[in-house]
Amino acid sequence: MIAETLAGIALVKSAVDGIKGAIGTASDIGDIASQIDSLFAGQKQVNEARNKKSGVSLVDQFGVENVARETIDAKIAAEKLQEVATMVDMRFGHGTWRGIVDERARRIKEAKEAAIAKRRAEQLRQNEIMENIKMGTIVCVLIMIAAGLFITVVASVS
Repeated sequence: MIAETLAGIALVKSAVDGIKGAIGTASDIGDIASQIDSLFAGQKQVNEARNKKSGVSLVDQFGVENVARETIDAKIAAEKLQEVATMVDMRFGHGTWRGIVDERARRIKEAKEAAIAKRRAEQLRQNEIMENIKMGTIVCVLIMIAAGLFITVVASVS
């Protein structure tokens, strides 16, 4: 878990360094887009490591060192994110960062909704298949019963 947090904060710091180096010469936001992606990925790793507690010993969960590291790393990540927001807004105009964050949130929401819709459609398809199997089984059983009765009637008549 500590390694995950360290990797996340290292990713945040390297992304900010990359953005600082490229922001002055960037002709559009696409020139620093990969570093922004890395920044968001690093922040996500820091937050996930901070929230991930299952399967970890009580000492690791509640130890002062770990709590302090997680808290400070989360604050550093937020600070770096704010620093990048300011740099982007200063370079490309006020509101650019807010637009990026809003668009990212919209796309994440759409992706989640699409995944839910896909799972729902798959579940409906699975339910239809099961219903068809049930109906097929019932039809086969009824045919076998009818055939058995027919054979019994024919055998008793002859």
